[in-house]
Amino acid sequence: MAISLPWQSLFLLWLVIPFALAVSPSCDRNTSLGGFESDFVMIQHQLRGRLRIIDGCSFAVSRFDMLAGSDSVSFYAAPAPDLDNMTALGRTVSDYPLNGTFANASLTARLVENATWEDIGVLAVWDPVTASDFGHVVISDLRNGTDLDPGIGVGDNRTVEIESQLSMFDNCIPLSERYRLRWTLNANTSSIDLGLEATVGTEYYMAFGWADPASSEPSMLNADVAVTGFTEEGVPFSEDYFITKYSECLVNKDGTVTGVCPDSIYEESDPNELLNNTKLLYGHRRDGVSFIRYQRPLNSTDKKYDVEINLIKNMTVIWALGLIRPPDTLRPYYLPQNHGGPIETNYGFLTLNISQKIDLCTGPLNAEDKEDQERVTAERSTPLIVTSGQAFHYPNPPNPNKVLYINKKEAPLVQVERGVPVTFSIEAGHDVSLYITSDPIGGNATLRNKSEIIYSGGPDSHGVVANPNELIWLPDRNTPDQVYYQNLYEQKMGWKIRVVDGGLSDMYNNSVLLDDQQVTLFWTLSQDSISIAVRGEKKSGYLALGFGTEMRNSFAYVGWMDKNGTGRVNSYYIDGKSSEFIHKTSENLTYSRCKSENGIITFEFTRPLNPLCKGEIHCKNIIDPTTPLKVIWAMGAQWTDLGLTDNNMHSVTSSRPVRVLLLRGSAEAEQDLRPVLAVHGFMMFVAWGFLLPGGVLAARYLKHLKGDGWFQTHVYLQYSGIAIMLLGVLFAAAELRGFFISSLHVKFGVVALILAFIQPLNAYLRPKKPESGQLASSQRVFWEYLHIYTGRTAVLAGTVALFTGMKHLGNRYGGENVEGLTWALIFWILAGFGLVVYLEYVERKQRRETGISITGNWILGNSEEEEEESDEVDLLGTNRRMSSKDGDVVMEVQLEPINR
Repeated sequence: MAISLPWQSLFLLWLVIPFALAVSPSCDRNTSLGGFESDFVMIQHQLRGRLRIIDGCSFAVSRFDMLAGSDSVSFYAAPAPDLDNMTALGRTVSDYPLNGTFANASLTARLVENATWEDIGVLAVWDPVTASDFGHVVISDLRNGTDLDPGIGVGDNRTVEIESQLSMFDNCIPLSERYRLRWTLNANTSSIDLGLEATVGTEYYMAFGWADPASSEPSMLNADVAVTGFTEEGVPFSEDYFITKYSECLVNKDGTVTGVCPDSIYEESDPNELLNNTKLLYGHRRDGVSFIRYQRPLNSTDKKYDVEINLIKNMTVIWALGLIRPPDTLRPYYLPQNHGGPIETNYGFLTLNISQKIDLCTGPLNAEDKEDQERVTAERSTPLIVTSGQAFHYPNPPNPNKVLYINKKEAPLVQVERGVPVTFSIEAGHDVSLYITSDPIGGNATLRNKSEIIYSGGPDSHGVVANPNELIWLPDRNTPDQVYYQNLYEQKMGWKIRVVDGGLSDMYNNSVLLDDQQVTLFWTLSQDSISIAVRGEKKSGYLALGFGTEMRNSFAYVGWMDKNGTGRVNSYYIDGKSSEFIHKTSENLTYSRCKSENGIITFEFTRPLNPLCKGEIHCKNIIDPTTPLKVIWAMGAQWTDLGLTDNNMHSVTSSRPVRVLLLRGSAEAEQDLRPVLAVHGFMMFVAWGFLLPGGVLAARYLKHLKGDGWFQTHVYLQYSGIAIMLLGVLFAAAELRGFFISSLHVKFGVVALILAFIQPLNAYLRPKKPESGQLASSQRVFWEYLHIYTGRTAVLAGTVALFTGMKHLGNRYGGENVEGLTWALIFWILAGFGLVVYLEYVERKQRRETGISITGNWILGNSEEEEEESDEVDLLGTNRRMSSKDGDVVMEVQLEPINR
């Protein structure tokens, strides 16, 4: 019997059938991979998920987490996960939209019509805007690992489990808003895999463990915990700790150990592997999130320091987040610092049954600061050194094997300021042409049929170490907040440039990078004060700047954030290597402030050049702008002004001091200037301690020599002394990079220098000597006074300059044996004075015996013999003789003022 349907039913059926086919289309493509599962490898954006191949046309993803990317993110296929294959041979293989954040989602997607699993080597979540691989599954590994009949396809319910990725776990619970615990039980090995992840910096530890089962109340005492984190080199670590006291790990005088200490410290006789029962499996830093996976046995052989985990019983667990102090030579293990409060934020307790299936983690952790790359801040007068090297931690995989380095940092985030010129010194080789672009991929976007804006650089911006090329770029108010430095000839070698409004470079006149390029010093000099800013280039808990060759016997300034988040700046004097030798001072610091941005400490202050105080140690902290200032720095995890302990000691310091030339606005590595100053001082001693005084004595006491011997000796000694003095001055000025008249030593030295140069000049311009039998003219008499007393004053100023030079050496350069050298100089001067007294006595005695007047009157004129040989007069004698051709006549002329 035929059934008739109304035309309305036929019309409705015509509408429903295409819709049903669209929702559940049939698949006519067979695949050997049907039913296979594999976890996604997390690369970026906190991507997690498990892929299941349904059939030859579709796949499903479960427990899918991902932070949002661009609107173009999609499922993408390529032969292999490297950069060349992904960018050149990759293509979108599903129309399923991935333009958003996914939180523990489940989805089913269909391959596009021309895609088959046999053609897909890698299935990735790909963002074409930035050429970023968020995560992927290597399908070729699945295919190569099976020998199934390729005819298996639709309708086959075969499931083959593939080894899970180390970022995936069976269970997850949040410990706080920024800290999560993940775990998977391993029944076959009686162990448990634990995963700790938190949105903290690399300077923080993540701790988790089991409380003492015998404790009646939740407590961290006698708890068995694992302390995990990352070394300063970015290497993950996991260590088994036992808590006996709420303090840092300490070894007491009697050899006992207390505090939060590694198990291996308590029992040094036992092998470390028997006590450290945590086994590090994996660790990474992604998107500002620290992740560590480690394994521990349920029943440890260490019954003294490990807690036995009961599979079916509720047990109390503890957790904490805090700063960690790295190992040093005295304590070669990590020292967790006090986590502080509040509870449920930095630490907490929880009742946990590990056998229960729990997944309370909804969505990926989303850190405020996702940029883990090192930072470089461009300064006005400091070039950025651009080189190339092997890629280890490039921030945007996939990437080439060689990437750009700036100031020895791999693909750092560069921060520049609008209105401040940025200088790049390019030494990366002739195959790297640097350019600043709007394109995050680089490599000349026009080759990919894309457009880009080039702000600076291009084909000619290449150079090598022997012949670097300088590129100067001036960001202006129209420059976007984010651009990129890239290589024109290869993609993804560079990274981001953050463009901000003017800051420290605009506020201070000078800036230099200190030793190891980890700290930048800014300063501006005024008449009586100096304004200083110090900025770290890596994350730390505090930043310290010191004036001296090492922290011991130095004046230091420390900037840090206290527990309330308030910036603090204090001054100290350090006279030892432990906390008890750090003394807070009361320096007059004005306009002081400190801030922390993403863990980067910056502090500023203004202080007088010469403290107006007496009697206190900081009164000696004088800054002389004409003298190179020796600067050192240090960083550490934690600082306080309420009583310092060894916990506050630094974890990283400058390897050597840097000499900062305040007036020139430059810096150079510290050199030992004592040899330089020794040569300068020796030259000055030869000049002012021997040659020049010797010339004076020759003119005074060698008149008895025949001919003009006394005159020649006088002239030669004077000119030799002046020449050596001039060489000493030029030598010191060249080494000290300038000639500055500010210190007392330099002032006396300049006076002596001027007077010494006047002597040859006024000797050349001396008035004509009187004819025989005539009185000397008033000009001649005036010249004699001038020549005599200029010479005597020059010797006196030179002698004072010698003593002030010794004092300057001791005060500013810490010269050794300065006191001994000063006494030696005093004895030399006294010996010279004694020689003058003796010679003066001998000469006067001879004059008495010959009947020559010693009344102190000036006798003008020379003997006949002297007139024939020289027209010089005895400039230093108290009497002189005048002769005539008729015979010797002794005349006494009483000198009277010239203006009479």
